[in-house]
Amino acid sequence: MNIEEFRQFCLSMKGVTEGLPFDHNTLVFKVLGKIFAITDLDDFESINLKCDPEKAITLREMYPEVKPGYHMNKKHWNTVETDGKIPDTLFQEWIRDSYDLVVAGLSKKDRDSLK
Repeated sequence: MNIEEFRQFCLSMKGVTEGLPFDHNTLVFKVLGKIFAITDLDDFESINLKCDPEKAITLREMYPEVKPGYHMNKKHWNTVETDGKIPDTLFQEWIRDSYDLVVAGLSKKDRDSLK
């Protein structure tokens, strides 16, 4: 998955916006103001994704490209390398999981607005 495919996939989900809130190089995707994905625009070497804590540990054990979230809460976030070893279908699944976890934490009113 290249950065444009990643970007398009993220933006295809309801309520998603993109921005550069930290600096000119850190691309952030949010659903209704809550972050679910972060990457580096220049290098696109990895993506930070929210993950269920138990699943996060399992993925780290299964894939050497999956590590505890860089500059994030290590319990709830993974950093996934984008070196081509992880199939795009898995990346999409993990991005969707991250989005769904964030949506699940929204208020009922906000969740309903995404339907």
